[in-house]
Amino acid sequence: MAMGRQVLEIEAAAVAALARRLGGAFQAAVRLILDSRGRVVVSGIGKSGHIARKLAATFASTGTPAYFVHAAEAVHGDLGMITRDDVLIAISNSGENDELLTIVPLVKRLGGKLIAITGNEGSSLAHEADIHLDARVDQEACPLNLAPTASTTAALALGDALAVALLDARGFGAEDFARSHPGGALGRKLLTHVDDVMRSDVPTLDEDVSVPTALAAMTQGGMGMAVVLDARGAISGIFTDGDLRRAMERLGDLRATPVAAVMTRGPRSIGPRRLAVEAVEMMEANRINQLLVTDDAGALRGALNMHDLFRAKVV
Repeated sequence: MAMGRQVLEIEAAAVAALARRLGGAFQAAVRLILDSRGRVVVSGIGKSGHIARKLAATFASTGTPAYFVHAAEAVHGDLGMITRDDVLIAISNSGENDELLTIVPLVKRLGGKLIAITGNEGSSLAHEADIHLDARVDQEACPLNLAPTASTTAALALGDALAVALLDARGFGAEDFARSHPGGALGRKLLTHVDDVMRSDVPTLDEDVSVPTALAAMTQGGMGMAVVLDARGAISGIFTDGDLRRAMERLGDLRATPVAAVMTRGPRSIGPRRLAVEAVEMMEANRINQLLVTDDAGALRGALNMHDLFRAKVV
């Protein structure tokens, strides 16, 4: 446990040091990528290659078109994927990686720009770069000070900072993010609207019907609720399982009681084009299990309950 804690402390200190050093070079890197007409190409080899691959995915999913090119594969044909409009981000802790140093002059000859992330500002890669981002660490978390640990964490954190700064500069929002993740839980939460999951066949009642009649309609509807309408057809209230239990405790015999006497007035509602996750938040905040769906004029369009949201995997 002591060694595990030490590793985390060393890597946390490395990231904190990055934050203190962040300055003009970082701003220049953001501006260079924003002004480019091409894509971001992220490259590295070994452990830095794994970090580069992850960062390319992060850039791509946060609004900055990007892809990964393995430095060793680049010199055997993959270099043809890079154009003069692209920005190459080369990652190497030493800054002296032979494969990267082989492709850098070729990229620059094309007219592409180079951002280097290294742990050595005096390295060959740092000198070749248009912009150098300093990712040096005082020590690796490995007790031998050999295995890339704190250095790869620092490079990853610096790349993440760059991706998120670009996201912010582009005004990339939640719906943009969801479009990049349509197949997972994030996509369901951010792309599913209320009218995608609501039920339109909601049981409705007149105000003067008896509680037993209301109970029968509620049971048949299978939602644990029924909507009560006034003489004009406008929403007057909602009758739920909870209303029934409370009325029985208070009044006992409900056979002659009109539903209007025991319903909940002013029920909560949401618009059909609101996000389903907003419906979840509203239901949780108000401790309710049913929610009416109404249009801008307040007319009933449907309803949903928490089970509908569970089935849609929004919750």
